[in-house]
Amino acid sequence: MAKLPPRERILDAAEELFQSEGILRVGVQAIAERAETTKMAIYRHFETKDALVAEWLRILAADYQAAFDRVEAAHPDRPREQILGLARFIAEGLPTLSHRGCPFINSLAELPERSHPARQVIEQHKALQLRRLVAMCTGAGLPDPEQAAAEITFVLEGAQVSTQNGSVDRAGERLMRIVEAIVDRHRAETSRVAAAG
Repeated sequence: MAKLPPRERILDAAEELFQSEGILRVGVQAIAERAETTKMAIYRHFETKDALVAEWLRILAADYQAAFDRVEAAHPDRPREQILGLARFIAEGLPTLSHRGCPFINSLAELPERSHPARQVIEQHKALQLRRLVAMCTGAGLPDPEQAAAEITFVLEGAQVSTQNGSVDRAGERLMRIVEAIVDRHRAETSRVAAAG
């Protein structure tokens, strides 16, 4: 870690500690020690601990948005495959979640204040994620893209929580089957409406 620039070392240390111990339990001194730097150096890069938490979550959110970009690029003009690709991205990440849990869900639990800058990052990320999923469902010709996207979102987030608490086995495999069933059920409704009209 010492070979990285200070800002990257701080963010790496913060991520490791926030994920393993939680945001509220980790102090700036612990982050400084893990990053092999000083508290003063942290405050040179981040005005407050809250700003550091928000930046960590901003980076994570960008990683998730990059997953949308990848599935859109891998399946151009095939929105059904894009939706399944996104579900696969979540399903493949579930084994890691079983140890640490979803950083967004965990952070929300620790940050009840709606005005907290890190909470605002999460809310903006989730809103963008839902908009992109609605667009995929619209592109797939689903008759009620908002409803389909809501169902898929509930399943994706529920799978993450169920994996974290160990209540459901084979969560990734089951997640994929459920998302596929949601998409196909909505597509079947489109076909029924078209046939009836």
